[in-house]
Amino acid sequence: MSETRVIPEFKDFKTFYKKAVEPLKKANIGQIRLDGKMNGGTRNVFAYFWYQDKKWRVNADTYIDRLKIAYDLLATTDEPFLIKPLRDHKDETLAIKGQPIRDAKFYVYSAG
Repeated sequence: MSETRVIPEFKDFKTFYKKAVEPLKKANIGQIRLDGKMNGGTRNVFAYFWYQDKKWRVNADTYIDRLKIAYDLLATTDEPFLIKPLRDHKDETLAIKGQPIRDAKFYVYSAG
C-alpha cells in the first residue's frame, strides 16, 4: 500500500519559502529543483500558497534558485509576481517580475 502525501498549503509566498523551500535547500545543498531531479517535467504538486486572494500550486520541477529570486524581490516590493494567462486563456500562471518568460523554470499555476 502506498503512503498518502498531504500537500502543504501556506498563507503566502514568504511563508511557503521560509517553511518549505529553505529547509529543503539546507538539507540538500546541491539540489537544483524541488523534486531533486535534474531534468524532465512533472505535474506533481510540491505545495500551495496564497497570493492576491488566489490559491497557487507550485509544481515539483520548479527550480529553487527561481524561488529565491522571487523571495529576494519581497524585500523591495509586495508584488514580486505578474499574473499571466496561459496560452489557452483557461488558467493563469505566475511569472517573476523582471525575469524572462521563456525557459523560466518557474512553474506556478492557479489552483482553481
